[in-house]
Amino acid sequence: MIISTKGRYAIRVLLDLAERCSGDYIPMRDIAARQELSLKYLERIVPLLSKSGLVEGVHGKGGGYRLAIDPGECSLWQVLILTEGDLAPVSCLECGAKPCERSAACKTLPVWKELDRRIRDYLQSVTLRDLLETNPADHYVI
Repeated sequence: MIISTKGRYAIRVLLDLAERCSGDYIPMRDIAARQELSLKYLERIVPLLSKSGLVEGVHGKGGGYRLAIDPGECSLWQVLILTEGDLAPVSCLECGAKPCERSAACKTLPVWKELDRRIRDYLQSVTLRDLLETNPADHYVI
């Protein structure tokens, strides 16, 4: 499993909005400038976040986006499933995958299942609020 730029940037956008929870709508170009991200790329990510109900947007003068949920109620798992689709570490565990003919005899399957469970449990346990409360000097920025 590799988290794409789409997933990482979505988290950065949500964090940017969470840091500015004043109720005001923030123009996408301001988010792009602060986060040093391509505005064109954000124009593909932010509507996905809006459609899912994580952010709400208003078009026109004074428009922009704001967080639609409490940062403590939004897990990284929720954002990454939305942007990545599937986070299974191996193809046989992907949602909708055909059952593998070797699964009954596969000695590595328990390892992949446990890795999948640990990834899911960990990402479900980390919220935007947790990231907001993290000292950036102690961690590498995503």
